[in-house]
Amino acid sequence: MNLLVKNNYLFLENKTLRCALGRNGITNNKREGDLSTPVGTFSINKIYYRADKLGEKKFKLPSFKIRKSDGWCDDPKSNLYNQHIKFPFNESAEHLYRDDCIYDIVCVLNYNTSPVMPGLGSAIFLHVAKSNFEGTEGCIAVEKFALLEIATCLTNESRIVIEI
Repeated sequence: MNLLVKNNYLFLENKTLRCALGRNGITNNKREGDLSTPVGTFSINKIYYRADKLGEKKFKLPSFKIRKSDGWCDDPKSNLYNQHIKFPFNESAEHLYRDDCIYDIVCVLNYNTSPVMPGLGSAIFLHVAKSNFEGTEGCIAVEKFALLEIATCLTNESRIVIEI
């Protein structure tokens, strides 16, 4: 399954879904904290999900249940920048276990992962949108049950293309 993101829509085989993007739009020059979604073609490396909310799920990609201690480092000075971490953690990091449901399913895009370049942006995910499709900090966000359906179909060959 391949996905195309353009003009606040996510296009897949036979569906068009509304999506939220970075509050400052899409950029060719992604930087940490710029609230923009990066342009490009990315694979999806792994999936994290809340089994306590969604039940046990089977995915074709490597998947992990989100626990209270799970996070993602967003500190460019850290050796663990743009990587999964466990709390307690002394550097800046996002909590994956959240009360607002947006990380009930998190598909990790391979943006800035090989190699990781400090300051070029971290935690670029495909995740659950807020009810009003409010802009994200740089991720792509869609309705929860659509994302669950997408996540179960993703494979190592899947790509997400983000265009201006």
